Amino acid sequence: MAMVDEPLYPIALLIDELKNDDIQLRLNSIRRLSTIARALGEERTRKELIPFLSENSDDDDEVLLAMAEELGVFIPFVGGVEHAHVLLSPLESLCTVEETSVREKAVDSLCKIGAEMKESDLVDSFVPLVKRLAAGEWFAARVSACGLFHVAYQGCSDVLKTELRSSYSQLCQDDMPMVRRAAASNLGKFATTVESSFLSTEIMAMFEHLTKDEQDSVRLLAVEGCAALGKLLEPQDCVARILPVIVNFSQDKSWRVRYMVANQLYELCEAVGPDCTKTDLVPAYVRLLRDNEAEVRIAAAGKVTKFCQLLNPELAIQHILPCVKELSSDSSQHVRSALASVIMGMAPILGKDSTIEHLLPIFLSLLKDEFPDVRLNIISKLDQVNQVIGIDLLSQSLLPAIVELAEDRHWRVRLAIIEYVPLLASQLGIGFFDDKLGALCMQWMQDKVYSIREAAANNLKRLAEEFGSEWAMQHIVPQVLEMVNNPHYLHRMMALRAISLMAPVMGSEITCSKFLPVVVEAAKDRVPNIKFNVAKLLQSLIPIVDQSVVDKTIRQCLVDLSEDPDVDVRYFANQALRSIDAGAVAQS
Repeated sequence: MAMVDEPLYPIALLIDELKNDDIQLRLNSIRRLSTIARALGEERTRKELIPFLSENSDDDDEVLLAMAEELGVFIPFVGGVEHAHVLLSPLESLCTVEETSVREKAVDSLCKIGAEMKESDLVDSFVPLVKRLAAGEWFAARVSACGLFHVAYQGCSDVLKTELRSSYSQLCQDDMPMVRRAAASNLGKFATTVESSFLSTEIMAMFEHLTKDEQDSVRLLAVEGCAALGKLLEPQDCVARILPVIVNFSQDKSWRVRYMVANQLYELCEAVGPDCTKTDLVPAYVRLLRDNEAEVRIAAAGKVTKFCQLLNPELAIQHILPCVKELSSDSSQHVRSALASVIMGMAPILGKDSTIEHLLPIFLSLLKDEFPDVRLNIISKLDQVNQVIGIDLLSQSLLPAIVELAEDRHWRVRLAIIEYVPLLASQLGIGFFDDKLGALCMQWMQDKVYSIREAAANNLKRLAEEFGSEWAMQHIVPQVLEMVNNPHYLHRMMALRAISLMAPVMGSEITCSKFLPVVVEAAKDRVPNIKFNVAKLLQSLIPIVDQSVVDKTIRQCLVDLSEDPDVDVRYFANQALRSIDAGAVAQS
């Protein structure tokens, strides 16, 4: 009897688990569907498992979402593409549930399956499913249908294609805004599958209807359709049909629609071509840059560099720069921040003279902005300006402001300056660096914020790499060694950190003569944190110095630390000693 029941076991267990009150158990069983299908075999999966899933009336969205995802990769388990149509039934019922994420996943899985199905199965099974959903009483079914037309349309007869276009047109005029939104969102995908002869007639009629929708949520999705359709239409059709819509949308009464235009502007410009961009879209863009809604100005300001790339410098200076000057003192800090994140990219577009004349004053005002994010965004892109105007002018005009920011009250701004210093150093050269920035580098080592001190130590290492060990010996090493005697233990610890980072750059000789005596002396510090950092530092010096130095100096110091009263100091000292022993064994 046990032998007879054996093949039924997986499906019986699945049924039990899917009826269990515990949601986690139900979820786990759905995620194991592929394992159960393998156990059942292809035929029983088609005849027993799939019908059971079609009838499964679980009301938990998480379980349904997992089922929709699993079924999308189920073709191999039902016997390949010849039998793919059996998967449509459970997914069709998932397309009608109320939860959006479940419907979207079901549509996604249907699209995957439909893309693999044979043309005859598409016509016999997939197209009728799309038609049923499109004519569904419940809005959820009609919403789901919108995302399936582009898969169903390919490979159909002319009669069926006409029916599908007619059905989509009805969805574009549906009573429910949610359905019209879905139709607007998927129109671009559907349009890519439709023949060009119907594109400029039927598809454009649907598009124009959506652009005049009373709901702004529908119109803003139609904005995305502008770029998608513009790439499919002939250039003259695009200018005649798409361009007026973009211009109207840029003046739409809803700020959300105007925001969408500002956000998509670069793609829209690509769709209509350079000539129309210069004549028609520049005035539209200027309006968006001066919009009375801050959100629209933020989106428009963030695209200023990309938009200027499409124009010649004269047009950018004439039309866009006046708006940029206004935005640099905008009442919204988020607008100024969006502008600061891209404005440096305008320097290569405008060229040296125009950058000096028009952009430098704007950079300076943004560098002194009261909002730290604005200052940060400018600092992080300074190299783009340097490439255009050269280091002399940069140092005269912007460097005083940078030095001021090095002592900014917001630590993130100070951190951004530190990270920029090695680049500045390489561009300014040794002389200028020593003059202006050298003292600051040591000042940051004693900052109140740990992240600043850590970045400052890394900075010293990068400067030593940039200017060489001879320069570092003269300008950095004496001050670092002096810090080891600082009364504040955190500052002594940072000195040790700087030594550990600089030692590999400075080489064995300087490490042995300058760093090692100081480190050994620090092992006698009264603070345990200093002592176990000495142990870690000595371990990092082992590969740098000669074996004789390890045996003579480092080992003895670590042995002393391994007998320290503090447990952490003993732990790190013993770890370092084990490292020495392991190295000795490897050498022998």
